[in-house]
Amino acid sequence: MATLKGEVKAFIVQSLACFDTPSVVAESVKKEFGITISRQQVESHDPTKANGRGLAQKWVDMFNSTRARFQNEIADIPIANKAYRLRALDRMATRTEGMKNFALTAQLIEQAAKEVGDAYTNKVKVESTGAGGGPIKTENVTLTSEQAAEAYRKMMG
Repeated sequence: MATLKGEVKAFIVQSLACFDTPSVVAESVKKEFGITISRQQVESHDPTKANGRGLAQKWVDMFNSTRARFQNEIADIPIANKAYRLRALDRMATRTEGMKNFALTAQLIEQAAKEVGDAYTNKVKVESTGAGGGPIKTENVTLTSEQAAEAYRKMMG
């Protein structure tokens, strides 16, 4: 196993904390730092695995804080942002239209419309205002049976 510098170890620990697989991390280390390492060496930096049980406390702490931040802060993940998804869909639709793949282009346009319409959220749009945006006016009225019958006839009209 190659001895790794602190910045490479930090990169590995943080990547693993963000649920990247050892294979993906090994490939990223090669691209980022030009160092070839095995999946097993990557896994030795994961304190949740048997291979990582001897990991120094500073790396365990970094792993745990990164994992907690990753799980709680989805705003930093581009695909969790609606604007990012719409831009990606726009790029894909433009490319597929240029390739004359109109069926896929139509699907991408439909997907974008769903994104804009909040089809994939748990938001419910409820309008509960009265005239002019004010509060809804409520009143208790006591009607005689003749008045109630007349009001019903008008309603059913």
